[in-house]
Amino acid sequence: MLLSRRLATGLGAIVVTTVVTAAAVPLAGAAAPAPADAAAARDATSWLAGEFTDGTLPGPFGGQDWGLTIDGIIAMSATGGSAPTRQAATGQVAAHVRSYNSYDDWGIEGFTDGGATAKLLYVASAAGADPTDFGGYDLRAVTLSLIAGADAGHQRGRITSRTTADSGPDASNTFDQSFAVLGLARSGDLPQDTVDFLVRQQCAAGGFRLYPDTADGPSPSCDEQPGATLDVDSTAMAVQALLAAADTGATGASDAARRGADWLVGQQHADGSFGGSGPTTGANSNSTGLAGQALAAAGRDSQAAQAAHALTGLQLTAANGGAAADDAGAIAYHAESFTSAVTAGITDTDRDQWRRATAQALLGLAQVPLGRIGLDLPPTPTPTPTGTASPTPTASPTPTATPTPTATGPAGPSPSATATPATPSPTGSPTGTAAPSTTPAAPTLPDLPTTGAAIIGYVLVALLLIGGGAVLLVLGRRRRAE
Repeated sequence: MLLSRRLATGLGAIVVTTVVTAAAVPLAGAAAPAPADAAAARDATSWLAGEFTDGTLPGPFGGQDWGLTIDGIIAMSATGGSAPTRQAATGQVAAHVRSYNSYDDWGIEGFTDGGATAKLLYVASAAGADPTDFGGYDLRAVTLSLIAGADAGHQRGRITSRTTADSGPDASNTFDQSFAVLGLARSGDLPQDTVDFLVRQQCAAGGFRLYPDTADGPSPSCDEQPGATLDVDSTAMAVQALLAAADTGATGASDAARRGADWLVGQQHADGSFGGSGPTTGANSNSTGLAGQALAAAGRDSQAAQAAHALTGLQLTAANGGAAADDAGAIAYHAESFTSAVTAGITDTDRDQWRRATAQALLGLAQVPLGRIGLDLPPTPTPTPTGTASPTPTASPTPTATPTPTATGPAGPSPSATATPATPSPTGSPTGTAAPSTTPAAPTLPDLPTTGAAIIGYVLVALLLIGGGAVLLVLGRRRRAE
């Protein structure tokens, strides 16, 4: 009898403790940003949406910049704002797939850019479109066809480009690989080889290199490349891709993501900002936005909040904007750009930099991980009760806003998803091509939301209650028998 009571009492305590614990755990995987940061992200979204013309963002020399347009979709989707602009932009990108992932518009046929294709796969998935029929292309199948196979040796699992004699060599990098992992994880089964290749780009220190290739050819791993340069932007992308891979059960992804987040914490400046590598070494909003987003995804809430604080310090408002007050919401690349705009406004020459900086920086304010954009409920400027995050997808979602790393200096703030080839870049439109006067319809979005709620706790409670009831029933029968 005493044993039965102890079992029942202990079981009851376990069930009650589990119920309390489950109720105390927020449903969303990452903590929500501060209301002020969510409001700042919304303001940035509104400004960025106003920079679109006929569903596209222009490049620095005019014409459609498809990479930047995709970054804009991802950035706006992170906040859930400007739905008409997002849908129009998604329709335009779907109608111009080959303008972005090939050189067809330049008369160079047969080339398919692996990184651009992977980024298209990601944005289609994050936008709620069908990645197997996006503008008539099965982006998942094309991406899988560009993954290096077993015959590639230590390059197995790498996203590659389908090159020609006229296109130049493949220059896929860690941004491209991260988009491949993110896109494949969100659209179906994720090949372990793609995760393994991404993990090999991580050095023992925890950071990731941008390029797997050296002057002597591709090196097997980051540690085997003498003097490998570790890059904040690439690490932020890789951490988020690996967290998405870990959710699918990929081997080694969780530990690599944790070590990458640890390295990012060590790179953060005292004011919360981050710098990149090479020409982007100085503190800038692109690197800070990506790193802040990755830290939030990895549960480093304090460091993510510090990064967001650094970003709001570079955001124009009606009160601080001076000559640029009409551009309230835009985020400067760095302090010098901010000061210049306050004094003289945003010039036509500088506007491209502001578009790229804002698109990527607002990700660090919204703090929705790349793996969750379009799945989780976007942050709202007003506080919501704890534990009420019942995620729903947004109409569409980087990275130059979800990056595109660029090899340019401060004038070109974001890293480029693919290295700039010797031939004209497919991310811009051919010289003299005007933006279309009509906007294609956006891809059909799903009728029902895809939830991302963490229901494991509730399942555990249900199982314990069922199991507890069964045990108590057995004990009750045994007691009557005695």
